[in-house]
Amino acid sequence: MHRLLKITIVESDPARAALIEESLSRAGQYELNIVSDMARLTEAIVAHNPDIVLIDLDNPSRDALEALTLASAPLERPVALFVDQSDANLTRIAIEAGVSAYVVDGLRSERLKPIIDAAVTRFNMFRQMRVELAATKRALEERKVIDRAKGLLMKAKGIGEADAYALLRRTAMDQGRKVIDIAEALVTTAGLLS
Repeated sequence: MHRLLKITIVESDPARAALIEESLSRAGQYELNIVSDMARLTEAIVAHNPDIVLIDLDNPSRDALEALTLASAPLERPVALFVDQSDANLTRIAIEAGVSAYVVDGLRSERLKPIIDAAVTRFNMFRQMRVELAATKRALEERKVIDRAKGLLMKAKGIGEADAYALLRRTAMDQGRKVIDIAEALVTTAGLLS
């Protein structure tokens, strides 16, 4: 069964909120939650766990963007911010805060669906990149620890690098552990003994 996309909309103007709701209902089926006060966004996110947050702000300030960052945790879900005026500095702050779409010229009903699709796609792309970056950083850190462990073994046992790695690997297999676990234990122990 197809799960409906959950959307939280922050709109202080009830008439505009109704227009957005009507526009989205014409574009597809969504589970909508309207928030009239930006200060209640955190509460709404906790209660509804939306897939995307749409925020319509006439003139966002730096404080509003910081509040948005704290409230919505943009890195956890796509956020599309609709503003009436362009400001390069605020655009940069919003994008750095994790806003997926910064749309100037307000929130127009005919643009909602493509903007939502683009924001979700962009968010998913960046989330995948963050996951891959974290895995790469972790692999590099593990490589450093394994290299240090190999160096300790080479020095202590007078063996070459390949033999040191083979010893780490064999020990890991014998103990049913990962090579990185054995290397970390060796490096930690060597640090305590030095």
